[in-house]
Amino acid sequence: MIYREFDGCRLSLLGFGCMRFAPDPATGEIDQEKVNAMFDLAIREGVNYFDTAYPYLGGKSETAMAEALSSYPRESYYLADKFPGHSLTHPIDNIALFHVSLRKCRTDYFDFYLLHNITEWSVKYYESREYHILPDLLQMKKEGKIRRLGFSFHGGPDFLEDFLTRHEGVFDFVQIQLNYLDWTLQDAKRKYEIITSRGLGVWVMEPCRGGKLASLPEEAAGKLRSLEKERGSGPLSDASYAFRFLQSLPGVKVILSGMNEVFQVEDNLRTFRKEWPLSEEEREALMDIAETLKKGVPCTGCRYCCDGCPAGLDIPYLLQCYNDYAFAATMPPSMRIDALEEEKRPAACISCGQCAHACPQGIDVPSVLKKLSEMYEKGPHWEEMVRIRQKAISRDLGEK
Repeated sequence: MIYREFDGCRLSLLGFGCMRFAPDPATGEIDQEKVNAMFDLAIREGVNYFDTAYPYLGGKSETAMAEALSSYPRESYYLADKFPGHSLTHPIDNIALFHVSLRKCRTDYFDFYLLHNITEWSVKYYESREYHILPDLLQMKKEGKIRRLGFSFHGGPDFLEDFLTRHEGVFDFVQIQLNYLDWTLQDAKRKYEIITSRGLGVWVMEPCRGGKLASLPEEAAGKLRSLEKERGSGPLSDASYAFRFLQSLPGVKVILSGMNEVFQVEDNLRTFRKEWPLSEEEREALMDIAETLKKGVPCTGCRYCCDGCPAGLDIPYLLQCYNDYAFAATMPPSMRIDALEEEKRPAACISCGQCAHACPQGIDVPSVLKKLSEMYEKGPHWEEMVRIRQKAISRDLGEK
């Protein structure tokens, strides 16, 4: 097993993400026997980092993880959980909810604890004096119930830099969506550089982009098979290439994989048994594949389009959201648009064409913003999920 040193901890580079446990087809409940088998195999091979969150799997992830770890000494593994500030509709007793997670995870402390899903939209709750989230969690850290504090992040790089500047010295690590596609698509390269330049650890989520990089289109996968044929090696899984890309980044301390089948654990363990750097040919092939997977527009962020925009839109920001949507309709770009005032959202474009005329890349910006507005309206929308999650939180806290 590859290990990375961080703040006195020897962390397995492969971390076990506990968001994707498969339910039993017969009952709909998490298949605990399968979870136990996956954990036993992972631990036997050296995995020592396990990541969950209060809302995962309707609250069942924490308990399933705790059961699978119950036969192992607490000091033999590292436990990470997250506070769902992005799922609140009103202020709650934050410390009481934190203790709910402690109880469900059968522990007295978390080695790593995160503010869950910081974005341009959710930050207003995490920084709210009324919600009082960060001061309460810092109190838990002072009491030793949180050993290291971080946050998971789904926003843009400019916002990441601003947030870390406002909270200099508060956080120990940052968890970001990082893979060879988002290296350029979401400018994860710049996010990685922002985090490491401040001496913070980088934790990776979505290393295979929700499984899309673990099962590549036939033509893309063919490029990798051709390389394997040239060097006379057996075929490797598509996922192994995604993980090996990340292994080359020294600032990455944990790479989380949401494994839900024993064969996935086995395959990942083969990739993480020893350092296995990409060759130059492999890296170039992955970068080429990333470009073929993109479906958006080639915005470089030059901001020429913003000069003279009568609506005062942050067009590069909106085009980032469009490119994310174009690859997959997920929640993060929706939340980033939610963070904007109505008059700054894509529907505010008046199609004057000034931006298209100024764009060095020849992007038909008004047409793209119209498509983005339609995508945004279709959803998914976070407020629908929040209503469901707040009910669960209120139930756990005994609120009426």
